[in-house]
Amino acid sequence: GLVVAAYRRHFEVELAGGERIECVVKGRALKIAAGDRVAIRRVAGGGAIESIAPRTTLIYRSDAFKEKLLAANVTQIAGVVAPDLSLDEELINRWMIAAEASACRFVLFANKADLPGFAALRARLAPIAALGYPVVEFAARSDIAPVLPWLADRHTVLVGQSGMGKSTLINALLPDADVRTTEISDSLRTGRHTTTSTTLYPLPALPGDAWIVDSPGMKGFGLAHLDPDGVAHAFVELRPLLGHCRFRDCHHDREPGCAVTAAVDAGKVAPHRV
Repeated sequence: GLVVAAYRRHFEVELAGGERIECVVKGRALKIAAGDRVAIRRVAGGGAIESIAPRTTLIYRSDAFKEKLLAANVTQIAGVVAPDLSLDEELINRWMIAAEASACRFVLFANKADLPGFAALRARLAPIAALGYPVVEFAARSDIAPVLPWLADRHTVLVGQSGMGKSTLINALLPDADVRTTEISDSLRTGRHTTTSTTLYPLPALPGDAWIVDSPGMKGFGLAHLDPDGVAHAFVELRPLLGHCRFRDCHHDREPGCAVTAAVDAGKVAPHRV
């Protein structure tokens, strides 16, 4: 089956015929994410997950102490932003790096395009668009048509800070999403905060085997699991420069003959990205 909801050690799995079963994990070695394909065994009251099929991708965030799985087998990370002074552009950069490191497409959904302050947001996002990343403007409460082509034929995980409109977008895509979330909460997370969970929603109205995962609002997005070389190659504008420095072990800081610092000096690379 397909894992369609994840909360700590409790999961909801949709079988091929459409039946959904509440499951726990057999043992503690398996780490499950929404989007995983799993083998389960029926037990009293539900099922037990016994194994995970090989993944094509696994999107997660980590620091020196812990990691948080967001979604498996995704082909796209979609960041959701909106006109808000609390918008953290550092987070956007980290989502981009996570997507590049996992060979996923990254797209930025700029919500609340109908608000007066949206022009300022557009200006803030211009450097991201200049790197070649799509910035899709829309209003989740009135018109989501601009985002639909970007979700077709894709397995997408939504990421964003709280209040940017991820859940509103889900509700616009699937009007019964609120009901389903409540049902999952009642069965799997009684007495717990549902905002700490991830939920997968199939998108049958769109072409292809499209689905979308709504992840919890986040204040940080650690990339401790990426090695330094992997991080460097995940910067699209730095990638062509790597390997062209005078020294093979260049840190792109103060070394002479550095191709990256030369590009910064020439105005071709933004200093804050380095």
